[in-house]
Amino acid sequence: MMQRITRIVLDNNDLNKMSLLDQYNFLLSFLKPHLTERTFSILPIPKLIDNDRYVGWYTHLEGQPILLSSLTDEVRKKQIEETLKTRINDIETTIKSIALTSEQQKLIASWLPRIKSLGNQIYVINDDPVIVNSFEEPVLPKPAIVPAVIPPKALWRWWHFLLLALLLIGLLSLLGLLWYFFGPYGKEKVPDPSQVVVQPIEEKKPELVQAIDPPQEQKVEPVVTSEPKVESDVVTVTEPKIEPKPVPVAKEDPKPKVKNPPNCISKQEMINNPNPSKMVLVFDNSLSMNITLAEPPSEIEKYLRYHFEIGYPNYMTSQDITAFENRMTRLPTRLTTSKKVALSSIDKIQQNIDISLVTLSTCPTADTTPFYSYANRGTLKSKINGLIPINSVKSGTALYSGIEKASAMLDGVKRDDYILVISDGEDTCAKKNICTLVNYIATQKPKLKINIVDIAGEHKIDCVANMTGGKVYIAQNPNDMIKQMNKAVSDLKLNRPVCK
Repeated sequence: MMQRITRIVLDNNDLNKMSLLDQYNFLLSFLKPHLTERTFSILPIPKLIDNDRYVGWYTHLEGQPILLSSLTDEVRKKQIEETLKTRINDIETTIKSIALTSEQQKLIASWLPRIKSLGNQIYVINDDPVIVNSFEEPVLPKPAIVPAVIPPKALWRWWHFLLLALLLIGLLSLLGLLWYFFGPYGKEKVPDPSQVVVQPIEEKKPELVQAIDPPQEQKVEPVVTSEPKVESDVVTVTEPKIEPKPVPVAKEDPKPKVKNPPNCISKQEMINNPNPSKMVLVFDNSLSMNITLAEPPSEIEKYLRYHFEIGYPNYMTSQDITAFENRMTRLPTRLTTSKKVALSSIDKIQQNIDISLVTLSTCPTADTTPFYSYANRGTLKSKINGLIPINSVKSGTALYSGIEKASAMLDGVKRDDYILVISDGEDTCAKKNICTLVNYIATQKPKLKINIVDIAGEHKIDCVANMTGGKVYIAQNPNDMIKQMNKAVSDLKLNRPVCK
């Protein structure tokens, strides 16, 4: 039995917080098999409540929850804080011993600071601490300030070195002067007269100078320029008139014709139809949806038998069980892929179709939502994105209840209505015959059609589609999921685009 600790306001249109809620629940499902019950108890289970306006935080611990900050007994408060640190350390130590994929490493690396965040609310239930996450940016404690170490004063100060340098410079200058005046290079060498060699002086021959004739005078004849005659009459020049050429009018390019997509629906057609079809999406949110899509059916069958029926065999060690659990729940899972495909398919459904969501999470009944119009599809998508299987004794696939409730929400007599089921198996809550139920629905509502996307591929609920004129689409890997989901929506003829 679980009790609610508190509730916090959550904007379901904030996709970032809805994604964090999704990540947190996946983290819980991943860590639970590896932690002791006491260590795991510091992480409560969140659940959307009150039309998704709040997140309720639930725990299996029994007792009155109180805020740690409200405790007045400082000794008790200190002990609980130490318990909290110890259990967080146990989580970190356990994580280091688990073989993680790169995606799991990134998820845990991003969430450990959020678990330690000072912005979280810490509740106490019988001296057991519980962390209510704020889904805000983590606030970590500031590192302790280490006092700076002041080095001991040196024996030699800076001006000691300056005086020593000046003394050395003076000494070197003195040595340079002595070397200049008394060294061998400071005196001029006087040549020995006996060793002077007198070279004979060559006689210079007189150079022949060529006589140059004086320049002759050139006669310059005066140049006579004739002055132009200036007539007395004034000549007026008339410029020819230039008529402007007509400017050709630019031809406007013809507007390109808008090509409407085939089988589109016009806005006028939507206005003229006061009673359009409606659709209900039945979404399996049971624990079996956490199984990976990357393993063959034989391994999945073995995992389901071990996990839900007979338990693990004695020859498997705890390490073997942990490794097997990690392998069978690694991404991509049935749930994560179903979410992506459902969100993508919702965008393709035409604008005048209202959609409701029925979730199969716990026994004995399914959960329903009101119909969402085109303008509110963002809220619908946020709700789908926030679906997380609840790990409790009541977890199950209430498919009988889901089909019953979905059909009651639709007309199916005066107009064509549709149900799209995304599930990995048959009903695990009720022992009633679902084929009998659908046969009755088909006779009462002949225009109601049900299509099924069967993730497990076991064909256990084919009668639901066959009796209503629908189809079954088998999807056992991510590529098949996308392809088959698009086929299922296309077959319902609800994906007509709006004409331009």
